[in-house]
Amino acid sequence: MKHQTKLSQKPEHVAEQQTQSNTDKAFASSDELLRFDAAQTAVPPEIARRLQKSAAEIRPPASRSWWKNVFGG
Repeated sequence: MKHQTKLSQKPEHVAEQQTQSNTDKAFASSDELLRFDAAQTAVPPEIARRLQKSAAEIRPPASRSWWKNVFGG
């Protein structure tokens, strides 16, 4: 009957588990996970260009004197 198919499936299952354990990583925080993912993922050129353009248009806010913040003005 099909007794041999059970035996032949077992080594494949073991190989799958070994492959999964090699790719699993544990991260201490979500920031660490995001940094790892960002290092592995390439940014599409169109997105990079639009991001550079947007970042160039941002101006830092004008600094305000501490006394204007306290007393208003």
